[in-house]
Amino acid sequence: MSHSEGRTSLADYRSALTTRAARRPVVASLLARLPIAMIGISALLYVQRETGSFAAAGLVSAGSLVGVSVGAVVQGRLIDRFGPTRPLLVVALFSALSMAALVTAIESHASTPVLVALGAVTGLSEPMVGSASRALWTRLLPPGGARNAAFSYEAISMEVFFILGPGVAGLLVLAPWAGTGLVLGVALQFTGAVLFALSPAVRAWGPSTTSSGSLLGALASPGMRTLALAALGFGVVIGFVEVAVPASATEAGSPSFGGLLLSAWSLSSVAFGVAYSLRPWPRQLGQRLPALLGGFGALVALLAWPSSLWGLALMMLLAGALITPQSTAHSAAIELVAPEGTAAEAFGWVLTAVTLGLAAGQSVSGYLVEHAGPSAAFLAASVAGLVLAAAVWLLRGTVRPAVATTAPAPTLVNA
Repeated sequence: MSHSEGRTSLADYRSALTTRAARRPVVASLLARLPIAMIGISALLYVQRETGSFAAAGLVSAGSLVGVSVGAVVQGRLIDRFGPTRPLLVVALFSALSMAALVTAIESHASTPVLVALGAVTGLSEPMVGSASRALWTRLLPPGGARNAAFSYEAISMEVFFILGPGVAGLLVLAPWAGTGLVLGVALQFTGAVLFALSPAVRAWGPSTTSSGSLLGALASPGMRTLALAALGFGVVIGFVEVAVPASATEAGSPSFGGLLLSAWSLSSVAFGVAYSLRPWPRQLGQRLPALLGGFGALVALLAWPSSLWGLALMMLLAGALITPQSTAHSAAIELVAPEGTAAEAFGWVLTAVTLGLAAGQSVSGYLVEHAGPSAAFLAASVAGLVLAAAVWLLRGTVRPAVATTAPAPTLVNA
């Protein structure tokens, strides 16, 4: 089965997830990644509850996103160079300490700049178990359907976490102490990261004896830069929608409906993501990346049409169908375009590109919502997605195997 096609079957999913060496890392990574969305929302609600300011809470959230975008690449490069165990253990400890400092600052009503700085540090030190988990599959499984299914599983599971996280955070903020969700999320993340780092398959991933040979690391590959552009466009479109949907609900007099609407498109994303992985199209990844992004942008334009929230919900279900397929395509493309020895860093760059796209989309969408209404933001999201998809289409020829500079990583099937 070719890299370009990336088809899977349900048997491939079963084969990947029951691989003996993968069992402990899979469970540990679930525990570490489950609270990712929960921590961000919990921190936002906690800061707002204690300061009484959504502006301050938003700045802290933005600081955290900046930290994550930097930390994803730095940690990815360290994981590629030294193996995951030592970097993840150090970062997990640093994350717990930085989060304790943030909670202390919130409780003591520290100034907004202090909270923003600590938010950035907590984002920087968020353990990038997802990068290591995704890269680990290339060491546990040979190329083919099972490995492709593992990549699809990574994308689908993350989407599930982003469905569950905000809801759990919303419930826990009602606890007697508003910081309950934040502390619980960090405890889960710390425990999962440590268990993942100490699992036998991960510990067997030792320090690299080679390097990518470039200061650019993974971005030395032209195809990797094209993939980062596709991921940026993906983040931009979602960023627009994540602001415009709650604004639409507020404008309709049902602000609490905004979160449910965003959950709606995540649900269709997961359902269609599994079906799409069984027969992805287009077959060539160089064509698939712009086709999925362009289709996503076109479907988001439909969100500007409904005049009721129920109509918007139906359009959200339709548009959301292309979220997980894009995440899966990004993951599959990494294996094709990333230079040898840079898998974790490459995933970090994808995460960084999506994060920066989210920040850009949210910023512009907020302005458009206030000055022209949610419909204008939806249409702008569509235009941005289509323009960036066109740029990726022009660069589609770069999405090809990177020049091999190192020996392939050993495969540890059923180790």
